[in-house]
Amino acid sequence: MRLNRRTSATVAGAALVGLALTACGGGGDDGGGGTDETGGGDASEVEVFTWWAAGSEKAGLDALVGVFEEQHPDTEFVNGAVAGGAGSAAKDLLQTRLQAQDPPDTFQAHAGAELQDYIDAAQIEDVSDLYDEFGLTDAFPADLVDRLSTEDGAIYSIPSNIHRANVVWANPTVLEDNGVDPEATYDDLDAWMADLDKLQDAGVTPLSVATTWTQVHLLETVLLADLGAEAYSGLWDGSTDWEGSEVTAALEDFEQLMGYTNSDRDGLDWPEATQMVIDGQAAFNVMGDWAVAAFEEQDKKPGDDYTYFPVPGSDGTFDFLADSFTLPVGAPHPGGAKAWLETVGSAEGQEAFNKAKGSIPARTDVDMSTFGEYQQSAAEAFGSDTIVSSLAHGAAAPVATLNAISDATSKFTTGASDLAAYQSELAAAAQG
Repeated sequence: MRLNRRTSATVAGAALVGLALTACGGGGDDGGGGTDETGGGDASEVEVFTWWAAGSEKAGLDALVGVFEEQHPDTEFVNGAVAGGAGSAAKDLLQTRLQAQDPPDTFQAHAGAELQDYIDAAQIEDVSDLYDEFGLTDAFPADLVDRLSTEDGAIYSIPSNIHRANVVWANPTVLEDNGVDPEATYDDLDAWMADLDKLQDAGVTPLSVATTWTQVHLLETVLLADLGAEAYSGLWDGSTDWEGSEVTAALEDFEQLMGYTNSDRDGLDWPEATQMVIDGQAAFNVMGDWAVAAFEEQDKKPGDDYTYFPVPGSDGTFDFLADSFTLPVGAPHPGGAKAWLETVGSAEGQEAFNKAKGSIPARTDVDMSTFGEYQQSAAEAFGSDTIVSSLAHGAAAPVATLNAISDATSKFTTGASDLAAYQSELAAAAQG
């Protein structure tokens, strides 16, 4: 059978042309495209809307598409990837399309609280019946299914992977050359910052960071390290006081850590910040474990060329996020969307995707022995550590809260507000 892959435009201007077209409703005449065995509707094609347009993210998408084309050869894959802004450009365009009733057939979103706005706006379907149909309830860990479920038991996405956010990446050569033990372990942030001081005194950039979202990423790991898992989670359910002294102390640590970072940070994105460690221009970088793919792509070997460990103070806690896919209300090719969701949740799809992207499968029945060293360690940690939800990556708080925290963080790290004002703005953001 013929295997087709049609690539749609990835720039906003080209995509906006589609808004002038009449929006298509789901379940209509498929023009001869047929229906999919996963349950009715046009399965002639599927437009998959993501922000995976480059690097290891695109490699992961390509690997997943390869499995999809084997599993569903009669459904044409349409690449709706939108580049730029760590997903912000894609999310902005997606909202425009959803409001114009021109949804893609499926779109990428972070599992968890990020979905709430779409749920409240009745823009995505409950897919919990597909969990039963595809056998996902048994394949995914029970606590993951609980995190994906709303209070009434509905589930609105199928995860393709699990990522860990609270990871430090280090260049052991830079450390050793500047008097820091590359095998050192740190019980807390204070112990780590003592070595960051040494590196700074030696004229080395101790800690690389990039644009605002990476700074929010760093912030959440500091809050987790200083507050602990229970109090960190309390920031999102209201049981921890954002105005309290413990949060103040954590923000002081965040401020100190930002003082160790590169001055050009606001003009970079995460690949450039991670590359600074790879190239020996910085000693450490705090980034999610998608960074491991950047090291592997450049043939860097763990232990020799790079090391990794949980953010000091957060050992034993897994700061969780997951990429997932949805079924939009009014998807023009619902059969194609369901076929894509079936591949996303399949063992074959999760193995291919996660090997390329650096994450770990959400399924528990994928053989991890064929994965890399880091991914095997992450899978072990996910099975044993305390799980908390990432702020910067949509699991812990709704989009509006994250946007307000990001705005406050940008003001603070660019010198437009002081620590007291920053803490007050974070408290206001969390209260909605």
